[in-house]
Amino acid sequence: MSSTRRRVEYEIVKRLVGPALMQVDHAQRRVKSLRKRAAKPAGPFGPPLESVRKLKELMTRHYLEGRYADGAVPVAWVTSGFPVEVLRPLGYHAVYPENHAALCGVQRVVPHLSEATEEVGYARDLCSYARTDIGSVMLQETPVGRLPKPDLLCCCTNICQTVLYWYRSLAAHFQVPLVLIDPPFVYGEAKPHHRQFVRDQLDELLVVAARVAKRRAPSMDEIVGVTKLAREGTRLWGECLAESRNKPAPWTGIDGFFHIAPIVTLRGTAECNAYYRQLRDELRHRVAQGIGGVREEKHRLLWDNLPIWFDVRGMSTLLAEHGFNFVCTSYTNAWAEAGSRIDPADPLGSAVFAYTDIILNQDLGKRFGTLARLAEEYSCDGAVLHSDRSCKPYSIGQLDLKQRLAKQLDIKVMVLEADHGDPRAYAVEQGHGRLTAFMESFS
Repeated sequence: MSSTRRRVEYEIVKRLVGPALMQVDHAQRRVKSLRKRAAKPAGPFGPPLESVRKLKELMTRHYLEGRYADGAVPVAWVTSGFPVEVLRPLGYHAVYPENHAALCGVQRVVPHLSEATEEVGYARDLCSYARTDIGSVMLQETPVGRLPKPDLLCCCTNICQTVLYWYRSLAAHFQVPLVLIDPPFVYGEAKPHHRQFVRDQLDELLVVAARVAKRRAPSMDEIVGVTKLAREGTRLWGECLAESRNKPAPWTGIDGFFHIAPIVTLRGTAECNAYYRQLRDELRHRVAQGIGGVREEKHRLLWDNLPIWFDVRGMSTLLAEHGFNFVCTSYTNAWAEAGSRIDPADPLGSAVFAYTDIILNQDLGKRFGTLARLAEEYSCDGAVLHSDRSCKPYSIGQLDLKQRLAKQLDIKVMVLEADHGDPRAYAVEQGHGRLTAFMESFS
Protein backbone atom coordinates (compact mmCIF):
# COMPACT_ATOMS: atom_id res chain seq x y z
CA MET A 1 0.00 0.00 0.00
CA SER A 2 1.41 3.41 -0.98
CA SER A 3 2.30 5.93 1.71
CA THR A 4 -0.08 8.45 0.10
CA ARG A 5 -3.02 6.10 0.35
CA ARG A 6 -2.07 5.18 3.88
CA ARG A 7 -1.92 8.85 4.83
CA VAL A 8 -5.36 9.47 3.34
CA GLU A 9 -6.81 6.56 5.35
CA TYR A 10 -5.15 7.85 8.50
CA GLU A 11 -6.57 11.36 8.03
CA ILE A 12 -10.05 9.99 7.30
CA VAL A 13 -10.00 7.95 10.50
CA LYS A 14 -8.59 10.85 12.50
CA ARG A 15 -10.91 13.56 11.22
CA LEU A 16 -14.12 11.73 10.27
CA VAL A 17 -14.46 8.09 11.31
CA GLY A 18 -13.00 8.47 14.79
CA PRO A 19 -15.20 11.41 15.86
CA ALA A 20 -18.31 9.76 14.35
CA LEU A 21 -17.70 6.48 16.16
CA MET A 22 -17.07 8.35 19.37
CA GLN A 23 -20.40 10.16 19.10
CA VAL A 24 -22.20 6.83 18.72
CA ASP A 25 -20.20 5.33 21.58
CA HIS A 26 -20.93 8.39 23.74
CA ALA A 27 -24.68 8.00 23.19
CA GLN A 28 -24.57 4.27 23.96
CA ARG A 29 -22.55 4.78 27.12
CA ARG A 30 -24.92 7.52 28.25
CA VAL A 31 -27.90 5.17 27.95
CA LYS A 32 -26.05 2.40 29.81
CA SER A 33 -25.01 4.82 32.54
CA LEU A 34 -28.57 6.00 33.11
CA ARG A 35 -29.82 2.41 33.27
CA LYS A 36 -27.10 1.50 35.77
CA ARG A 37 -27.94 4.41 38.03
CA ALA A 38 -31.62 3.55 37.93
CA ALA A 39 -31.08 -0.14 38.69
CA LYS A 40 -28.19 -0.05 41.14
CA PRO A 41 -28.42 1.16 44.75
CA ALA A 42 -25.93 3.73 45.95
CA GLY A 43 -22.54 2.23 46.86
CA PRO A 44 -19.67 3.63 48.92
CA PHE A 45 -18.57 5.97 46.14
CA GLY A 46 -19.88 9.37 45.19
CA PRO A 47 -21.49 9.98 41.79
CA PRO A 48 -19.24 8.92 38.89
CA LEU A 49 -17.33 11.66 37.14
CA GLU A 50 -18.98 12.85 33.94
CA SER A 51 -15.49 13.33 32.49
CA VAL A 52 -14.98 9.56 32.36
CA ARG A 53 -16.91 9.41 29.10
CA LYS A 54 -14.65 12.03 27.54
CA LEU A 55 -11.58 10.18 28.81
CA LYS A 56 -12.72 6.93 27.16
CA GLU A 57 -13.49 8.80 23.96
CA LEU A 58 -10.07 10.47 23.91
CA MET A 59 -8.11 7.27 24.52
CA THR A 60 -10.23 5.20 22.15
CA ARG A 61 -9.55 7.71 19.40
CA HIS A 62 -5.84 7.62 20.17
CA TYR A 63 -5.66 3.85 19.77
CA LEU A 64 -7.99 3.87 16.76
CA GLU A 65 -5.77 6.38 14.97
CA GLY A 66 -2.79 4.23 15.87
CA ARG A 67 -4.15 1.31 13.86
CA TYR A 68 -3.67 3.37 10.68
CA ALA A 69 -0.61 5.39 11.69
CA ASP A 70 2.31 3.29 10.37
CA GLY A 71 2.95 4.04 6.74
CA ALA A 72 1.01 7.30 7.06
CA VAL A 73 3.02 9.23 9.66
CA PRO A 74 6.24 8.44 11.55
CA VAL A 75 5.58 6.25 14.59
CA ALA A 76 7.61 6.21 17.81
CA TRP A 77 7.24 3.81 20.72
CA VAL A 78 8.15 5.85 23.78
CA THR A 79 8.82 5.22 27.47
CA SER A 80 6.68 7.24 29.86
CA GLY A 81 9.49 9.53 31.03
CA PHE A 82 10.77 10.46 27.58
CA PRO A 83 10.92 14.07 26.25
CA VAL A 84 8.15 13.64 23.70
CA GLU A 85 8.05 17.41 23.12
CA VAL A 86 10.91 16.90 20.67
CA LEU A 87 8.97 14.31 18.65
CA ARG A 88 5.62 16.03 18.24
CA PRO A 89 6.85 18.82 15.91
CA LEU A 90 8.07 16.08 13.56
CA GLY A 91 4.59 14.61 13.29
CA TYR A 92 5.24 11.39 15.21
CA HIS A 93 2.36 9.30 16.44
CA ALA A 94 3.55 8.31 19.92
CA VAL A 95 2.74 4.88 21.36
CA TYR A 96 3.37 4.27 25.06
CA PRO A 97 3.89 0.54 25.74
CA GLU A 98 3.56 1.14 29.50
CA ASN A 99 0.10 2.65 29.03
CA HIS A 100 -0.80 -0.24 26.75
CA ALA A 101 0.43 -2.75 29.36
CA ALA A 102 -1.62 -1.02 32.07
CA LEU A 103 -4.68 -1.37 29.86
CA CYS A 104 -3.85 -5.05 29.46
CA GLY A 105 -3.66 -5.28 33.26
CA VAL A 106 -7.13 -3.81 33.67
CA GLN A 107 -8.40 -6.23 30.99
CA ARG A 108 -6.71 -9.09 32.90
CA VAL A 109 -4.87 -10.47 29.87
CA VAL A 110 -1.38 -10.07 31.38
CA PRO A 111 -0.93 -13.76 32.35
CA HIS A 112 -1.68 -14.92 28.80
CA LEU A 113 0.70 -12.44 27.19
CA SER A 114 3.38 -12.90 29.84
CA GLU A 115 3.38 -16.67 29.49
CA ALA A 116 4.24 -16.31 25.81
CA THR A 117 7.21 -14.14 26.79
CA GLU A 118 8.34 -16.53 29.50
CA GLU A 119 8.14 -19.53 27.15
CA VAL A 120 10.93 -18.09 24.99
CA GLY A 121 13.22 -17.53 27.97
CA TYR A 122 12.33 -14.23 29.62
CA ALA A 123 12.30 -14.46 33.42
CA ARG A 124 9.03 -14.21 35.31
CA ASP A 125 10.80 -11.77 37.67
CA LEU A 126 11.03 -9.28 34.80
CA CYS A 127 8.73 -6.24 34.93
CA SER A 128 5.20 -7.31 33.99
CA TYR A 129 4.87 -4.27 31.72
CA ALA A 130 7.83 -5.52 29.68
CA ARG A 131 6.60 -9.12 29.60
CA THR A 132 3.13 -7.97 28.61
CA ASP A 133 4.25 -5.84 25.68
CA ILE A 134 6.84 -8.27 24.39
CA GLY A 135 4.20 -11.00 24.54
CA SER A 136 1.72 -8.76 22.73
CA VAL A 137 4.27 -8.19 19.95
CA MET A 138 5.11 -11.89 19.68
CA LEU A 139 1.48 -13.04 19.58
CA GLN A 140 0.21 -9.98 17.69
CA GLU A 141 -2.61 -9.75 20.20
CA THR A 142 -3.84 -6.62 21.98
CA PRO A 143 -7.12 -5.40 23.54
CA VAL A 144 -6.89 -2.27 21.38
CA GLY A 145 -7.11 -4.15 18.07
CA ARG A 146 -3.71 -3.29 16.65
CA LEU A 147 -0.61 -1.30 17.57
CA PRO A 148 1.25 0.48 14.75
CA LYS A 149 4.71 -0.77 13.84
CA PRO A 150 7.34 1.68 15.13
CA ASP A 151 9.81 3.55 12.94
CA LEU A 152 11.76 4.62 16.02
CA LEU A 153 12.09 3.40 19.61
CA CYS A 154 12.64 6.11 22.24
CA CYS A 155 13.87 5.07 25.66
CA CYS A 156 14.71 7.12 28.76
CA THR A 157 16.22 5.39 31.79
CA ASN A 158 15.04 7.97 34.32
CA ILE A 159 12.38 5.50 35.49
CA CYS A 160 14.48 2.30 35.52
CA GLN A 161 17.16 0.42 33.62
CA THR A 162 14.77 -2.36 32.59
CA VAL A 163 13.32 -0.18 29.86
CA LEU A 164 16.65 -0.17 28.02
CA TYR A 165 16.80 -3.97 27.74
CA TRP A 166 13.08 -4.11 26.99
CA TYR A 167 13.48 -1.65 24.12
CA ARG A 168 16.59 -3.41 22.85
CA SER A 169 14.43 -6.52 22.48
CA LEU A 170 11.83 -4.51 20.57
CA ALA A 171 14.53 -2.96 18.36
CA ALA A 172 15.84 -6.41 17.47
CA HIS A 173 12.33 -7.61 16.66
CA PHE A 174 11.25 -4.64 14.56
CA GLN A 175 14.69 -3.89 13.13
CA VAL A 176 14.35 -0.16 13.77
CA PRO A 177 16.65 2.40 15.44
CA LEU A 178 16.68 2.86 19.21
CA VAL A 179 17.53 6.26 20.66
CA LEU A 180 18.47 6.48 24.34
CA ILE A 181 18.29 9.32 26.85
CA ASP A 182 20.26 8.16 29.89
CA PRO A 183 20.17 10.69 32.78
CA PRO A 184 22.63 9.99 35.61
CA PHE A 185 21.01 9.09 38.93
CA VAL A 186 20.73 12.19 41.10
CA TYR A 187 22.23 12.17 44.59
CA GLY A 188 21.45 15.54 46.12
CA GLU A 189 21.68 17.83 43.09
CA ALA A 190 22.83 16.93 39.58
CA LYS A 191 26.24 18.29 38.67
CA PRO A 192 26.69 20.66 35.69
CA HIS A 193 28.51 18.00 33.67
CA HIS A 194 25.63 15.56 34.35
CA ARG A 195 23.16 18.03 32.88
CA GLN A 196 25.42 18.73 29.90
CA PHE A 197 25.57 14.98 29.28
CA VAL A 198 21.77 14.86 29.04
CA ARG A 199 21.63 18.00 26.89
CA ASP A 200 24.05 16.44 24.40
CA GLN A 201 21.75 13.44 24.15
CA LEU A 202 18.75 15.69 23.47
CA ASP A 203 20.65 17.38 20.64
CA GLU A 204 21.42 13.97 19.16
CA LEU A 205 17.79 12.94 19.54
CA LEU A 206 16.70 15.87 17.37
CA VAL A 207 19.01 14.74 14.57
CA VAL A 208 18.04 11.05 14.71
CA ALA A 209 14.29 11.69 15.05
CA ALA A 210 14.32 14.04 12.04
CA ARG A 211 16.32 11.58 9.93
CA VAL A 212 14.00 8.66 10.72
CA ALA A 213 10.93 10.81 10.04
CA LYS A 214 12.53 11.97 6.77
CA ARG A 215 11.82 15.56 7.67
CA ARG A 216 13.86 18.64 8.40
CA ALA A 217 14.82 19.22 12.02
CA PRO A 218 12.08 21.13 13.85
CA SER A 219 12.60 24.85 14.31
CA MET A 220 12.94 26.24 17.81
CA ASP A 221 9.58 27.98 17.38
CA GLU A 222 7.94 24.60 16.70
CA ILE A 223 9.55 23.06 19.78
CA VAL A 224 8.52 26.07 21.86
CA GLY A 225 4.90 25.71 20.69
CA VAL A 226 4.70 22.08 21.81
CA THR A 227 6.55 22.87 25.03
CA LYS A 228 3.95 25.51 25.89
CA LEU A 229 1.19 22.95 25.42
CA ALA A 230 3.06 20.37 27.52
CA ARG A 231 3.66 22.84 30.33
CA GLU A 232 0.04 23.95 30.35
CA GLY A 233 -1.14 20.33 30.33
CA THR A 234 0.96 19.40 33.35
CA ARG A 235 -0.20 22.54 35.15
CA LEU A 236 -3.83 21.61 34.51
CA TRP A 237 -3.19 18.05 35.67
CA GLY A 238 -1.62 19.41 38.84
CA GLU A 239 -4.70 21.58 39.42
CA CYS A 240 -6.92 18.50 39.07
CA LEU A 241 -4.87 16.65 41.68
CA ALA A 242 -4.80 19.65 44.02
CA GLU A 243 -8.60 19.64 44.32
CA SER A 244 -8.22 16.58 46.57
CA ARG A 245 -6.73 18.81 49.26
CA ASN A 246 -10.33 19.71 49.96
CA LYS A 247 -12.44 17.68 52.39
CA PRO A 248 -14.04 15.54 51.20
CA ALA A 249 -11.80 14.95 48.18
CA PRO A 250 -13.99 15.26 45.04
CA TRP A 251 -12.51 12.07 43.54
CA THR A 252 -10.27 9.19 44.54
CA GLY A 253 -6.62 8.46 43.95
CA ILE A 254 -7.74 5.38 42.05
CA ASP A 255 -9.68 7.68 39.70
CA GLY A 256 -6.45 9.58 39.20
CA PHE A 257 -4.64 6.47 38.00
CA PHE A 258 -7.06 6.25 35.08
CA HIS A 259 -7.29 9.95 34.34
CA ILE A 260 -3.49 10.19 34.11
CA ALA A 261 -3.63 8.55 30.65
CA PRO A 262 -3.79 11.76 28.55
CA ILE A 263 -0.86 13.49 30.29
CA VAL A 264 1.23 10.39 29.57
CA THR A 265 0.17 9.55 26.02
CA LEU A 266 -1.02 12.92 24.67
CA ARG A 267 1.25 15.37 26.48
CA GLY A 268 1.98 18.38 24.31
CA THR A 269 -1.35 18.36 22.45
CA ALA A 270 -4.36 20.69 22.56
CA GLU A 271 -6.70 17.69 23.03
CA CYS A 272 -4.93 16.74 26.25
CA ASN A 273 -5.24 20.24 27.67
CA ALA A 274 -8.89 20.60 26.72
CA TYR A 275 -9.63 17.39 28.56
CA TYR A 276 -7.96 18.48 31.78
CA ARG A 277 -9.75 21.82 31.73
CA GLN A 278 -13.03 19.90 31.63
CA LEU A 279 -11.94 17.55 34.41
CA ARG A 280 -10.64 20.39 36.60
CA ASP A 281 -13.86 22.36 36.22
CA GLU A 282 -15.95 19.32 37.11
CA LEU A 283 -13.84 18.63 40.19
CA ARG A 284 -14.15 22.25 41.31
CA HIS A 285 -17.91 22.05 40.88
CA ARG A 286 -18.01 18.93 43.04
CA VAL A 287 -15.96 20.68 45.73
CA ALA A 288 -18.40 23.59 45.72
CA GLN A 289 -21.30 21.14 46.08
CA GLY A 290 -19.59 19.11 48.80
CA ILE A 291 -19.55 15.96 46.64
CA GLY A 292 -16.87 13.45 47.58
CA GLY A 293 -15.28 10.62 45.65
CA VAL A 294 -16.14 8.48 48.69
CA ARG A 295 -19.58 9.10 50.17
CA GLU A 296 -18.46 9.05 53.81
CA GLU A 297 -14.78 9.99 53.82
CA LYS A 298 -13.33 9.32 57.27
CA HIS A 299 -9.65 8.70 56.63
CA ARG A 300 -7.34 10.09 53.98
CA LEU A 301 -4.49 7.96 52.66
CA LEU A 302 -1.36 8.38 50.56
CA TRP A 303 -0.48 5.66 48.00
CA ASP A 304 3.11 5.14 46.90
CA ASN A 305 4.06 3.34 43.66
CA LEU A 306 2.04 2.07 40.70
CA PRO A 307 -1.51 0.76 41.21
CA ILE A 308 -2.52 -2.90 41.22
CA TRP A 309 -4.27 -2.56 37.88
CA PHE A 310 -6.18 -5.84 37.97
CA ASP A 311 -7.57 -5.18 41.47
CA VAL A 312 -8.16 -1.43 41.52
CA ARG A 313 -11.92 -1.81 41.72
CA GLY A 314 -11.95 -4.48 44.41
CA MET A 315 -9.38 -2.75 46.58
CA SER A 316 -10.88 0.73 46.25
CA THR A 317 -14.37 -0.64 47.06
CA LEU A 318 -13.08 -2.40 50.17
CA LEU A 319 -11.49 0.83 51.38
CA ALA A 320 -14.42 3.07 50.46
CA GLU A 321 -16.85 0.84 52.36
CA HIS A 322 -14.93 1.74 55.51
CA GLY A 323 -14.57 5.45 54.66
CA PHE A 324 -10.96 5.34 53.43
CA ASN A 325 -9.83 7.26 50.37
CA PHE A 326 -6.46 7.53 48.63
CA VAL A 327 -6.50 11.29 48.22
CA CYS A 328 -3.01 11.48 46.72
CA THR A 329 -0.45 9.19 45.07
CA SER A 330 3.24 9.70 44.43
CA TYR A 331 2.94 8.39 40.86
CA THR A 332 0.22 10.73 39.61
CA ASN A 333 1.89 13.63 41.39
CA ALA A 334 5.16 12.97 39.54
CA TRP A 335 3.56 13.92 36.22
CA ALA A 336 2.55 17.31 37.58
CA GLU A 337 5.87 18.09 39.26
CA ALA A 338 8.16 16.99 36.43
CA GLY A 339 6.17 18.88 33.82
CA SER A 340 6.18 22.05 35.90
CA ARG A 341 9.93 22.27 35.27
CA ILE A 342 9.44 22.56 31.51
CA ASP A 343 10.02 26.17 30.42
CA PRO A 344 9.10 27.37 26.88
CA ALA A 345 11.76 30.10 27.25
CA ASP A 346 14.40 27.37 27.23
CA PRO A 347 12.68 24.17 26.01
CA LEU A 348 15.75 21.95 25.69
CA GLY A 349 17.62 23.28 28.71
CA SER A 350 14.55 22.95 30.94
CA ALA A 351 13.84 19.46 29.54
CA VAL A 352 17.17 18.40 31.03
CA PHE A 353 15.86 19.33 34.49
CA ALA A 354 12.35 17.99 33.91
CA TYR A 355 13.47 14.56 32.75
CA THR A 356 16.43 14.17 35.11
CA ASP A 357 14.93 15.34 38.42
CA ILE A 358 11.99 12.93 38.68
CA ILE A 359 11.10 10.89 41.75
CA LEU A 360 12.50 7.57 40.50
CA ASN A 361 15.81 9.16 39.52
CA GLN A 362 16.40 10.76 42.92
CA ASP A 363 17.89 9.54 46.17
CA LEU A 364 15.83 8.21 49.07
CA GLY A 365 16.03 11.45 51.02
CA LYS A 366 14.29 13.35 48.24
CA ARG A 367 11.69 10.62 47.88
CA PHE A 368 10.93 10.86 51.58
CA GLY A 369 10.64 14.64 51.27
CA THR A 370 8.12 14.26 48.47
CA LEU A 371 6.00 11.70 50.36
CA ALA A 372 6.08 13.71 53.58
CA ARG A 373 5.07 16.89 51.78
CA LEU A 374 2.19 15.16 49.99
CA ALA A 375 0.95 13.57 53.21
CA GLU A 376 0.89 16.97 54.92
CA GLU A 377 -0.57 18.95 52.00
CA TYR A 378 -3.39 16.44 51.55
CA SER A 379 -4.02 15.97 55.31
CA CYS A 380 -3.32 12.23 55.21
CA ASP A 381 -3.56 10.18 58.41
CA GLY A 382 -2.23 7.02 56.79
CA ALA A 383 -0.18 5.68 53.89
CA VAL A 384 0.08 2.46 51.90
CA LEU A 385 3.42 1.76 50.24
CA HIS A 386 2.99 -0.72 47.41
CA SER A 387 6.05 -2.98 47.36
CA ASP A 388 5.74 -3.79 43.67
CA ARG A 389 7.35 -7.03 42.54
CA SER A 390 7.48 -5.66 38.99
CA CYS A 391 8.95 -2.27 39.83
CA LYS A 392 11.96 -2.78 42.05
CA PRO A 393 13.42 0.76 41.61
CA TYR A 394 10.14 2.24 42.88
CA SER A 395 9.93 -0.24 45.77
CA ILE A 396 13.47 -0.14 47.09
CA GLY A 397 13.83 1.68 50.39
CA GLN A 398 10.14 1.50 51.30
CA LEU A 399 10.77 -0.13 54.68
CA ASP A 400 12.94 2.85 55.62
CA LEU A 401 10.34 5.22 54.21
CA LYS A 402 7.65 3.50 56.25
CA GLN A 403 9.55 3.99 59.49
CA ARG A 404 10.39 7.62 58.78
CA LEU A 405 6.85 8.54 57.72
CA ALA A 406 5.31 6.87 60.77
CA LYS A 407 7.77 8.50 63.17
CA GLN A 408 8.09 12.00 61.78
CA LEU A 409 4.48 12.53 60.68
CA ASP A 410 2.81 10.33 63.32
CA ILE A 411 0.65 8.55 60.75
CA LYS A 412 -0.14 4.87 60.25
CA VAL A 413 1.81 3.23 57.42
CA MET A 414 1.73 -0.23 55.88
CA VAL A 415 3.69 -1.96 53.11
CA LEU A 416 1.55 -4.04 50.73
CA GLU A 417 3.34 -6.64 48.61
CA ALA A 418 1.79 -7.07 45.15
CA ASP A 419 2.43 -6.53 41.44
CA HIS A 420 1.16 -3.77 39.21
CA GLY A 421 0.20 -6.05 36.33
CA ASP A 422 0.51 -9.78 36.96
CA PRO A 423 -2.21 -11.32 39.18
CA ARG A 424 -0.10 -14.47 39.51
CA ALA A 425 2.15 -12.54 41.91
CA TYR A 426 -0.59 -11.36 44.27
CA ALA A 427 -3.10 -13.16 46.50
CA VAL A 428 -6.19 -10.93 46.51
CA GLU A 429 -7.69 -12.48 49.66
CA GLN A 430 -4.45 -12.08 51.59
CA GLY A 431 -3.99 -8.52 50.35
CA HIS A 432 -7.52 -7.53 51.28
CA GLY A 433 -7.06 -9.17 54.67
CA ARG A 434 -3.97 -7.07 55.35
CA LEU A 435 -5.77 -3.92 54.24
CA THR A 436 -8.68 -4.74 56.52
CA ALA A 437 -6.34 -5.19 59.47
CA PHE A 438 -4.68 -1.89 58.60
CA MET A 439 -8.04 -0.10 58.58
CA GLU A 440 -8.98 -1.64 61.90
CA SER A 441 -5.87 -0.09 63.44
CA PHE A 442 -7.46 3.35 62.98
CA SER A 443 -10.27 2.48 65.44
